[in-house]
Amino acid sequence: MVSTTDRKRRLLESRLKICPPAKLDDSLCMYCPQDNLDALGHPRVRQWIRFVTRSYVPRIGRRDRTILLLLPCTKQKPYPLSPEHLSINARLLRAGFLPEGGPTLPGAFSPHLPEGFPPSVLSLAPLRKGSIVIHRAVMSEPLVFVPYAFAYMRGGRQSVACAYDDPGLFEARGNAVSPWRRDFTGIRVSDNRWRWGDNERRAYVAMHNTMSGYLARLIARLAPRYEAVVAWVAPGLTHRSFLLERGLRAANGIPASRRVGSRNLTLVGANDILPAETRIECLPTPAQCEAAKRRLAKRLRRPISAIGGHYSRGGCGATPLALPELLTFLVSRLERDA
Repeated sequence: MVSTTDRKRRLLESRLKICPPAKLDDSLCMYCPQDNLDALGHPRVRQWIRFVTRSYVPRIGRRDRTILLLLPCTKQKPYPLSPEHLSINARLLRAGFLPEGGPTLPGAFSPHLPEGFPPSVLSLAPLRKGSIVIHRAVMSEPLVFVPYAFAYMRGGRQSVACAYDDPGLFEARGNAVSPWRRDFTGIRVSDNRWRWGDNERRAYVAMHNTMSGYLARLIARLAPRYEAVVAWVAPGLTHRSFLLERGLRAANGIPASRRVGSRNLTLVGANDILPAETRIECLPTPAQCEAAKRRLAKRLRRPISAIGGHYSRGGCGATPLALPELLTFLVSRLERDA
């Protein structure tokens, strides 16, 4: 495992996550919550957030019934080449949601396409089935929101969306720390694992709520253009926490606060800020996850205690959001009005 105590060595790991010809910007590697907060002041990040929150306008046909589908960011970039997005997009293609024509990842990325996936899975264009059009976008920390069309290029140059690495908000991984920082307060629990101290937890809450605020502002501006805004986000994880309102957090295994010193700091989701009529629909639901777990156990012919853990890290060729048993629910939701 790459050492968590040496940023130069962490950068070597980060560079492996970027598929050539895309290139990593070393100044955009965020390994802890404090790094994330600092990144909000980075010129490329600041410019990007200003673009998506104030200027970005999707193209929507007058007769189309268009859904905005929010997908999670991934460690591998560009996003469409990640195992998770490949599986999700391939399932949408099989269901008849086909690219309308438009941008796609350049042929130089073709060597990274695993066997068994059609080239059309790398399309960045909207997907159409009948009168329903799907606009895909990625929730990203620290970039907030990345329309699929800009997953690789924007304005004739490589997009910042495939030039960064940010594992720094995922404490459970054990290495979301930056011991070289002066404000580091992490606590070592083994040779290669850490838990956060007060400074990390405080910065996490600040970054979490900043992300939620930006997402709420952006969705409030874009939602009137769409039939619905649907997020396909993993149960129990940070991307779902950015979205969920307080009343649904417990049922989704999402904490409502983080303890910092003697205080509990509240975690705010975008749906806490948005009015009810524009709230983001978060899938899969807990009930759908339970149903998928039963179906998965039947397919594998053995008991399955959870669809996280082994399956969230690629077991049986699937991450939770890429499991066929779960993707059935996503397709059904998108086809509802088709």
